[in-house]
Amino acid sequence: MKKWECTVCGYIHEGDEPPDECPVCSADKSMFVEVIEDVKVPEEEAALAPESMPSPMTHTPPTFLAKVYAFTSTLILRHHLHPITVHTPNGVLPMALIFILITVGFGAPLFETAALYSCVFVLLTMPAVIFTGYEVWQKRYRGALTPIFKIKIGSAIVSVLLLVVLVVWRVLQPEIVTKASSGRWLFVLLAIVLVGAVGLAGHMGGKLVFGGRKE
Repeated sequence: MKKWECTVCGYIHEGDEPPDECPVCSADKSMFVEVIEDVKVPEEEAALAPESMPSPMTHTPPTFLAKVYAFTSTLILRHHLHPITVHTPNGVLPMALIFILITVGFGAPLFETAALYSCVFVLLTMPAVIFTGYEVWQKRYRGALTPIFKIKIGSAIVSVLLLVVLVVWRVLQPEIVTKASSGRWLFVLLAIVLVGAVGLAGHMGGKLVFGGRKE
């Protein structure tokens, strides 16, 4: 039976024809290529491989910044730095929400302070989360804009915006959570939406990674 690989996410489909849509990343049929296994390249052809032939053109040597960027990008992909960094918002923000709810329910201001510091910490790590995610999206998934990537990117944007709003709001109005008011419930609602957006982005990422390599 033939095997077909999605060139966006690497999903493997077995069948006479590729699926109309990738079940993992929703890429269409045209993004699948047939997997050819155990194909040996003759020694004569290997000797004439492009990498072994002299280049007819001379290229400008990369700048120092270009080398640093290329090295960093390689590390991100090789050591899976995006899944590592993304555990920060996925793990810390739900904890911060629980601290906020404890403050509202039991009047414990120390938990609210801990929630603030937690949100500030996550905000400081977000540039690394976004940069590593962008590199993985561009290099591993070729910048594809299938539905799963649109949802993931949209959720990330909403998460960053809500995180900034909540941190700034709390700094400008220190008693927003500790004192009863209509604004406090809006603050809690936004915190819940923030955790939901982070969770959705994480779910989409998990679907890409663990969505399955075969049907």
